[in-house]
Amino acid sequence: MNPVIALVGRPNVGKSTLFNRLTRTRDALVADFPGLTRDRKYGNGALGGKAYTVIDTGGISGDEEGIDAAMAEQSLQAIDEADIVLFLVDGRSGLNVADEAIANHLRINQKKTWLVVNKTDGLEEHSAMADFWQLGLGDPHPIAAAHGRNVTALIDEVLTPFPERDADIPLDTGTKGIRIGVIGRPNVGKSTLVNRLLGEERVVVFDEAGTTRDAIEIPFERRGEPYVLVDTAGVRRRKNVSQTAEKFSIIKTLEAIKECHVAIMVLDARSGLVEQDLHLLDYVLTSGRALVLAVNKWDGLESEAKDKMRAQIKRRLGFADYADLHFISALHGTAVGDLYPSIERAFASANSHWSTNRLTNILHDAVEQHPAPMIHGRRIKLRMAHQGGSNPPIIVVHGNQTESLSEAYKRYLTNTFRKVLKVRGTPMRFEFRSGKNPYDHMAGASDREKAKKRELDRTKESRRGRR
Repeated sequence: MNPVIALVGRPNVGKSTLFNRLTRTRDALVADFPGLTRDRKYGNGALGGKAYTVIDTGGISGDEEGIDAAMAEQSLQAIDEADIVLFLVDGRSGLNVADEAIANHLRINQKKTWLVVNKTDGLEEHSAMADFWQLGLGDPHPIAAAHGRNVTALIDEVLTPFPERDADIPLDTGTKGIRIGVIGRPNVGKSTLVNRLLGEERVVVFDEAGTTRDAIEIPFERRGEPYVLVDTAGVRRRKNVSQTAEKFSIIKTLEAIKECHVAIMVLDARSGLVEQDLHLLDYVLTSGRALVLAVNKWDGLESEAKDKMRAQIKRRLGFADYADLHFISALHGTAVGDLYPSIERAFASANSHWSTNRLTNILHDAVEQHPAPMIHGRRIKLRMAHQGGSNPPIIVVHGNQTESLSEAYKRYLTNTFRKVLKVRGTPMRFEFRSGKNPYDHMAGASDREKAKKRELDRTKESRRGRR
């Protein structure tokens, strides 16, 4: 197991900046105001022959109430999990009461702690560290996380007691398994669902829109199979987004959708479907991600409200009818376990592979049952099909005049292939390609070039007539 390093400290001392520096990523949101990080965020890094895991945490001030108390609880859990604690303080603002409270907690728990004085760039180091000796946590270590100064030397010293990895074992700092993105509008219950799927209070849950601000990746195992859950920030309508931090949160959510294998779209049964739900679903479909629909807050809903929600889904979500639909209560756990079979089915469908012979036979059977239409007195011919990609599956169909196929006929082919191949939970994309007629020397020419050629032929024909 890699050593686990927890980054703790009061708000806005640079924990997320150091997290990004240690993991060589931009995974953690960084902004110049306190309280941006709320959940434990894990990342992996390596220095020389040693790998490590880093936990970014929310700031602890010592007088937390409401959501801040839940954030502080996450930070304390990270301290319990860690082998090493890097206690960050701010060299520019000096020592304060919150620093002393955190130091006292670390001493009581007897955690191996390194006192790290951040933001010392441009300062005289001894003066910047002078106040922090009284914390009684050993020698302060001055760094500048934003510029990387002294960071490598610090981690090299921190990792000294830990053995190097076996050279025969390849370094693996990534995560494996099906990546499940939990997405939706703010306050629909995404974080509650994540905690319920994990069976623990892993992310902050609070009755306030916008509780989650970052995309939190959580690797775990279920029945011996690896998964990665990604809790995301809620996406509001663009006109309602004003804060820079929220804009970056939304960008992280959209990136998480593109990078996940399966997206669980959480809908709110109490507020019903709104336009933002449709916009977000359209983005999932455009990204080609596999999809599972979860209608949350279903428990305790009156039968009339349930019927109304079902009617809305049937009427407005026809474009996502390939996805399994579940009515759940994340708070009470009702039907949450049923999501896993749908997730696995959607992932398997998205990554399926079929032979050219099978796809061509399905195409011929579909055409025989319902022939393609006539165009300009000629029947559109569809000759063969093969797979052009996966996740999402892409079926390439070859024939002639395929550009004239109607949308209705394309939908017929999509539904036929989906039914025969038993594809569920993922969009299917079709590409139609027309072969060139070897006797048509103008094949591929523009309309203007073809018109010019016809005019030239008429001129030649006219000259022959005069002769």
